[in-house]
Amino acid sequence: MGHFAVIAPPLYSHFHALQALAQTLLARGHRITFIQQADARTLLSDERIDFVAVGQQTHPAGSLAPVLHRLASPGGLSLFRVIDDLASCTDMLCRELPAVLKALNIDGVIADEMEAAGGLVAEALHLPFVSVACALPVNREAGIPLAVMPFRFAQDDKALKRFQASSDIYDRIMRRHGDVILKHARAFNLTERRGLHQCLSPLAQISQMVPAFDFPRQQLPACYHAVGPLRAPVSPAPLHAPWPALRQPVVYASLGTLQGHRFRLFLHLAQACRQLRLSLVIAHCGGLNAEQTHQLELAGAAWVTDFVDQRAALQHAQLFITHAGLNSALEALECGTPMLALPIAFDQPGVAARIEWHDVGRRASRFSRVHQLEQHLQQLLTDDRYALRMSAIQAQLQRAGGCQRAADIVEQALCQQQVVLAEAT
Repeated sequence: MGHFAVIAPPLYSHFHALQALAQTLLARGHRITFIQQADARTLLSDERIDFVAVGQQTHPAGSLAPVLHRLASPGGLSLFRVIDDLASCTDMLCRELPAVLKALNIDGVIADEMEAAGGLVAEALHLPFVSVACALPVNREAGIPLAVMPFRFAQDDKALKRFQASSDIYDRIMRRHGDVILKHARAFNLTERRGLHQCLSPLAQISQMVPAFDFPRQQLPACYHAVGPLRAPVSPAPLHAPWPALRQPVVYASLGTLQGHRFRLFLHLAQACRQLRLSLVIAHCGGLNAEQTHQLELAGAAWVTDFVDQRAALQHAQLFITHAGLNSALEALECGTPMLALPIAFDQPGVAARIEWHDVGRRASRFSRVHQLEQHLQQLLTDDRYALRMSAIQAQLQRAGGCQRAADIVEQALCQQQVVLAEAT
């Protein structure tokens, strides 16, 4: 059995998906250790998974909260602070991981695609590693817009030029992060590189995205595996309030763990739903206070809470209002619930573009006026074709394999490569 290290950005959605994969590997007898700054320990809920804190000098306890605050509002000049935060985390991990991985006698690395340090350090130490895309995959391909871009798929000359120009702009904006990747690649005597897409595993790349929901890609590597959502093999009974009796139709709204503080957007949604006589359920993930919750109920929301069992909510609801995070979108597709996507940051514009392109929902600006939101909601609730178009994606998600298939891939890539490396030495 192997001892595998998990390297991921300190974000709930990424740790949650990788913890599910870790639990599957634990059940097969492997040992799993997450390595990140001290505050990330709270993102793990399974005590069987080991955690090692690094970066005590540069990323001490208490330093993650302001980083997450900036991530929750990354627009304008704060975007460059966010990029500095990402670069700082990668720099810290590249400096500290080599000694830690050696001390722990790590056999292989499970590297989140959004943290370049996992692949860089594994490659430098000649450790086998797999890449995991918890968000949209970062693989680049001519004719496919970057994951962070809001563009619909198209192949005309204007679209192709737009995709390339946006990639160039993105690389310039991300230069600080790219410089850190380049610095450590040189220090590790690796081939020069500047982007996340250049730090992926040649052994196995695991993605939650399935082809039926993606744009039509033609150049994914042979080691790319679409396994669908990484979800805990055994889920404990949810500690949530029982689902109340609500007037139909029900609309469920959640903006994820980072964006639940957006009171004004929730207020506009409540007002739009009241006008249409819809029962709006809001899960703000702890982002709102009691007074704001009360104001939303006065504005027309039927139920406002911090957390709900999202799968149960999607099964009760006729419509899902989402920030277009990949995990949330995939859950809605599995449940056959059409979406109104209100993307805010990161890969959410890319997910929203796929929702719109596949016609399984609609996309709107988070700055939409109440009457505009009403129009989107009315269209989604009166057109049955949105739900019908999900069938092909649902079928692919059902047979994708999830954590069990992902664990098979990890074992094949990491355990077999261990044997090859041992024989070579």
